[in-house]
Amino acid sequence: MIPKVFREVIDLGDGREISIETGKLAKQAHGSVVVQSGKCMLLCTVVSNYKQADVDFLPLTVDYREKFAAAGRYPGGFFKREARPSDGEVLTMRLVDRVLRPLFPKDYHSETQVMIQLMSHDDEVMPDAMAGLAASAAIMLSDFPFECAISEARVGRVNGEFVINPTRAQLEESDIDMMIGASADSVMMVEGEMDEISEEEMTEAIKFAHEAIKVQCAAQLKLAEAFGKKETREYEPEREDAELAQKIHEMAYDKVYAVAKAGSSKHERGAAFAEIKEEIKATFSEEELEDIGGLVSKYYSKAEKAAVRDLTLNEGLRLDGRKTTDIRPIWCEVDYLPSTHGSAIFTRGETQALATVTLGTSREANQIDMPSFEGEERFYLHYNFPPFSTGEARPIRGTSRREVGHGNLAQRALKGMVPEDCPYTVRVVSEVLESNGSSSMATVCSGTMAMMDAGVQLKKPVSGIAMGLISDADSGKYAVLSDILGDEDHLGDMDFKVTGTADGITACQMDIKVKGLSYEILVNALKQARDGRLHILEKLTDTISAPNDDVKSHAPKMVTRTIPNEFIGALIGPGGKVIQELQKETNTTIVINEDPVTEEGIVEILGTGQEGIDAVLAKIDALMFKPEVGSVYEVKVIKMLDFGAVVEYMDAPGNEVLLHVSELAWERTENVSDVVNMGDVFDVKYFGIDSRTRKEKVSRKAILPKPEGYVARPPRENNGRDNRRDNRGRDNRGRDNRRDDRKPREDKKED
Repeated sequence: MIPKVFREVIDLGDGREISIETGKLAKQAHGSVVVQSGKCMLLCTVVSNYKQADVDFLPLTVDYREKFAAAGRYPGGFFKREARPSDGEVLTMRLVDRVLRPLFPKDYHSETQVMIQLMSHDDEVMPDAMAGLAASAAIMLSDFPFECAISEARVGRVNGEFVINPTRAQLEESDIDMMIGASADSVMMVEGEMDEISEEEMTEAIKFAHEAIKVQCAAQLKLAEAFGKKETREYEPEREDAELAQKIHEMAYDKVYAVAKAGSSKHERGAAFAEIKEEIKATFSEEELEDIGGLVSKYYSKAEKAAVRDLTLNEGLRLDGRKTTDIRPIWCEVDYLPSTHGSAIFTRGETQALATVTLGTSREANQIDMPSFEGEERFYLHYNFPPFSTGEARPIRGTSRREVGHGNLAQRALKGMVPEDCPYTVRVVSEVLESNGSSSMATVCSGTMAMMDAGVQLKKPVSGIAMGLISDADSGKYAVLSDILGDEDHLGDMDFKVTGTADGITACQMDIKVKGLSYEILVNALKQARDGRLHILEKLTDTISAPNDDVKSHAPKMVTRTIPNEFIGALIGPGGKVIQELQKETNTTIVINEDPVTEEGIVEILGTGQEGIDAVLAKIDALMFKPEVGSVYEVKVIKMLDFGAVVEYMDAPGNEVLLHVSELAWERTENVSDVVNMGDVFDVKYFGIDSRTRKEKVSRKAILPKPEGYVARPPRENNGRDNRRDNRGRDNRGRDNRRDDRKPREDKKED
């Protein structure tokens, strides 16, 4: 018996629809939905334990997986099973997590799992744009304590028109690719890349996406109402003591305010705050601390946060003594590492990133193999965040989701400035050596300089800045903070990172922690960010004003040559013999790709020595050498035969042709060695394909003067030989021409 199914449909306004369905699948989960657009189907399930975990945070796990079966494919590799998530899946998890997490109550600590699976793929639908909708819709059907419905939508702009959830083909033509997460009332998350757009254009794109999200939130509420909205579960809230909170506030506030106003360094400030906290704890007995020690720490943190925020709102001062628009001191250096293809250090205050660049062929491209997308990246960036960068010692357990996300942001910021005709595969690696405020933006800056140092001809340099916001809804005061510290990120109302050139924004990542942030404040914050970006950009260009004209002497040079399809096999040789020997002889790397449109061969030659590259180019020229009829060429004798000499074109080594003994001289030649010898160099005339022999014909005598009295030998008489030859042809030796009196073969007798 098929259970009752509940369904809501969202009209995207251009003939496309998104449906949300529940009641058929995964009914033991606390909430489950199937979200579908076209043939694309996502299954989302949510479960949260009824018992609170013994932690002081929400143990929320968002898991997004794309099943290869959804696209009718097998997983790559030897082990035919989906394993650890790809970077693309991790990025989608982060997008959903960042919007969901703030909407759970602060004191809700039950382990919660949100699992989203791509069950059916459609080439025209990008599934990550529906993951946030699926997660929220499933939660709205559960009994979780959750503030309100949210959704996420991708916005693009094609030919000046905004598009919601564009196809991948539309994104290729779009100058904007942004994902926006929001509730019906407030924008909460923005992330994406742009083609140097203005702050006003970015704001308009956010508004456009928000209108579509409001419709998606309304559909979730209708579905929950039809299904039967569950009563919100009861859970054991955190212990509270208003009297103790007021006492701690009074003890800590003024002291914290004074330390914050002193403008000290991170470690000095941290030590001073820790001392204040210990002084407060010392006023309680050991027995009291056993009972209320957790509350003391919590209320101290609240008092510290309030004091620091008030300092900024009341006096415009910040923890390190800066004003709201000030950027920390910056110093930069390029060509720091002698053996890399390019390197740069970017240091801003207590944040430092060292970037390296490695240049390679298309063989080093980053292969992307997901059910929803297959392709490769010729430019990619990896970001590493070791624990020593924050003065900590903790275990390293592979690449974290944070590292994947921050590296992706920096990559999106820079990739639009790598020219389309860059012959190299470019890999940038950022090593964060110190961190106190936006190491991802330091990565953008160091990555820009490192590529310029490596000789990558960037269209324009890119800089990035992290901004913050402190606001007070009651008083209406707010302060936008340029170049935020780590502590300001934690205590602020908005963390947004903006990257761009002098002409516009190339990427952004924004998390908004307050409801109802006005677009006026957002635009003002973006404009202040532009001033900061330009200041930082000036520091970068003071260090290296333009990309180096060429790659470093020890870095590989890349030359690309296009050859007709018919010559690819000759260059590779049987079993790859020719290309392998050529690489060994010239100390180069040769990669051959086929143009999918023209089917021509694209040959990439990578080598540190110009001599080796020139040798490969000469080999290619030789392979493609086609002599013209009537032209004279210089040749060299490379083999002596009884009936002629094999000669090689001097302009095309490896191209050989037979010079017949009859074409050596006007006089009759008995022995080839009477006229030429091994290694002799002379000119010959090319006559094309000989009609009699069907082979290429060259002649030495044709460019020599005829001897006096020379008489050409008369042509030989045919005497009917051609006819006799025809009568001996294969067609006349068939089974039908057997002699009639020929006896059939007798079978062998068995023993």
